[in-house]
Amino acid sequence: MAMPTRLQQEIAGRILQLVRDDALDAGAWLNENATARRLGVSRTPVRAALDHLAEQGIVRRHLNKGVEILKLPAESDGALPPEAIDLAIVRLAHERENGLLPDEVSELEVMRRYDLGRPEAQKLLARLADLDMVERKPGYGWRFLHEPRDKRLRDESYRFRMVIEPMGMLEPGFRLEPGWIAEMRARHVDALQRPWRESSSIAFYEMNADFHEGLAAATGNRYFHSAVRRQNQLRRLSNYDWGLGFERVQVNCTEHMAMLDHLEAGENEVASALMRSHLLRASKLRLGTKQAETTA
Repeated sequence: MAMPTRLQQEIAGRILQLVRDDALDAGAWLNENATARRLGVSRTPVRAALDHLAEQGIVRRHLNKGVEILKLPAESDGALPPEAIDLAIVRLAHERENGLLPDEVSELEVMRRYDLGRPEAQKLLARLADLDMVERKPGYGWRFLHEPRDKRLRDESYRFRMVIEPMGMLEPGFRLEPGWIAEMRARHVDALQRPWRESSSIAFYEMNADFHEGLAAATGNRYFHSAVRRQNQLRRLSNYDWGLGFERVQVNCTEHMAMLDHLEAGENEVASALMRSHLLRASKLRLGTKQAETTA
């Protein structure tokens, strides 16, 4: 039995929390795609997390039917809900982006600043490490891998993306995986229908990142894909520190779904033009005096 990664363990815990929130019991069924949409992540880590739960005898896969819940483990006494960790990450992102958090932090500092127990602080740091946002220092402490984004870096990022991302859709080998458009459209609709909370910025950004990375992967060109994935890593904390409200979420989702409609119709030139306009408008948004990242 392979040892699950920290990200897989984290997502497995979030899946179990969803099951408890929905008051599901043994004999109920889970849908992999729907679970990924609710968690705001791609299917790949959800599939791995479900495999981990299956190895523990908690769920069982049935070919072409879904995942059956066999039993539920007892909930740990005193454990904070997953949303508490999401809220702590949002607070951490805000402090980091506003220069209130140094380049290096300790586990104890994370516990103190965000009112977390040691297990929750470890989960938070492990989650950031799996997303290449922090790394463990030799011996003691953690180090952020990216500098807070200033206006110059933000503008450079958008100029770069306006060159790369629209042109990717016009690549001769551009091809989306079957079902990708339907899955992505469903995730956007779900994001629009769910109540917006402070911690929602994390799932919203991860959906957004999957959208842009999926389009880059469809080019069949590893350099396009690598460039977009790198941009997503660099802007992750800025987007977790969301300050534009649900109205901007609605605009973002509407513009994304318009691109999906034209791609589905084979109108890649139109989708490409919409992508450039989408990025250009996002690059001009500001939030007060803070140079706000605007999830596009």
